Amino acid sequence: MVFFDLSLDELRVYQPPREEPEDFDAFWQRTLAEARAHAHPARWAPYDSGLALVEAFDVTFTGFAGQPVRAWYLLPRERTGRLAGVVEFIGYGGGRGFPNDWLLWPCAGYAALIMDTRGQGSVWLKGDTGDVETQGNPQSPGFMTRGILDPEQYYYRRLMTDAARAVETLRERPEVDPTRVAVTGISQGGGLALAAAALVPDVAACMADVPFLCHFRRATEITEANPYGEIVKYLATHRDQAEVVFRTLAYFDGVNFAARIRCPTLVSVGLMDEVCPPSTVMAAYNHLAGPRQVRLYRYNHHEGGGTFQAREKLRFLRGVFGGD
Repeated sequence: MVFFDLSLDELRVYQPPREEPEDFDAFWQRTLAEARAHAHPARWAPYDSGLALVEAFDVTFTGFAGQPVRAWYLLPRERTGRLAGVVEFIGYGGGRGFPNDWLLWPCAGYAALIMDTRGQGSVWLKGDTGDVETQGNPQSPGFMTRGILDPEQYYYRRLMTDAARAVETLRERPEVDPTRVAVTGISQGGGLALAAAALVPDVAACMADVPFLCHFRRATEITEANPYGEIVKYLATHRDQAEVVFRTLAYFDGVNFAARIRCPTLVSVGLMDEVCPPSTVMAAYNHLAGPRQVRLYRYNHHEGGGTFQAREKLRFLRGVFGGD
C-alpha cells in the first residue's frame, strides 16, 4: 500500500466537525455510575510467572455492570516509594496472554495493569474474559457490529466501561501513586486509551498508537480492511441501517473522546496504514483538548513505529512524570 489518504500538510490540519450526540456526556456518566454501583473489590492473586525481577498478580476486577474482567498486574520486585502506573489496552483479537508478554513497563520501573479484552483473545494472544450480552442484533463476524443498532447494547459500551474501571482499579493499589497513572495501547488499545483518558479525565497521560475506533464514517468510506470492514460488510447487507449505525458509533468515536482529553497525549500514525487510515487518527489528534504530540511514520503501515515508538513512549512518560 502506497500513500492513499490526505497529504501530510492536509493531515496536520484535518479537523472534521464532530458527529456528537447531545446526550454523549450523560450517556457515559450514567454508564459509569451503573458500573461503579455494581463494583466489588478486585481480587489480586499472586502468580508464579517465572520472572525473577518482575512481580505478577492475576487480577479480576469488575467492569461493565459489575461483570468480571481479568488482567495482569506487573511491577518491579525491587522498588522504593509509590510507583507511577500504566494501564495498557490490547489490540483487536488479542487477549492478555501471559505476564512475559508485557515486560516493557515493569522493567522501566512502572506498575502496569494489562486489561484483558472481553470476548476477544482467540486470534493472537489468548484471552480469559467472556463477553456477556443482554440482547443484540444479527452481526458480521467479529465484534464491530455486535449490538450496533443500539448504543445501550453495543459491544464497545461494555469494553470502554471496562477500560475506565481498569484505571480506577490500578489506582486502588497502595504501592501506586493514583495521581500518576497513564493509559496506553496500540490500535484497538489506542482507541480504548483515548476513551479511558476522556472518561477518567484526571489521568496523568495518554499514549495512543495507530488508534482504532476513530472517525468511523470516514474510515468506512476509505478502507475495507478489517476491522472497519466488518461495518462495511454489515451495511452492504443492511442497506437501510446506515444512519442508525452511525448514530450508535458516535457515542464511541475517538474524535468525540479526544475533545474531552486534557492530559498530555502522545499519538502515533503510520502514513501507509490501511487498517486505521491516517486521516481517522489525525481527526482525533486535532480535536485533543490538552497538550499533544504526534509521531508520524511515513513508510509504515499498521505496525506504526514498533519498537521505535516504544522508545518514544518511555521518553514521553519520563517527561510527564519528571524523570521517574
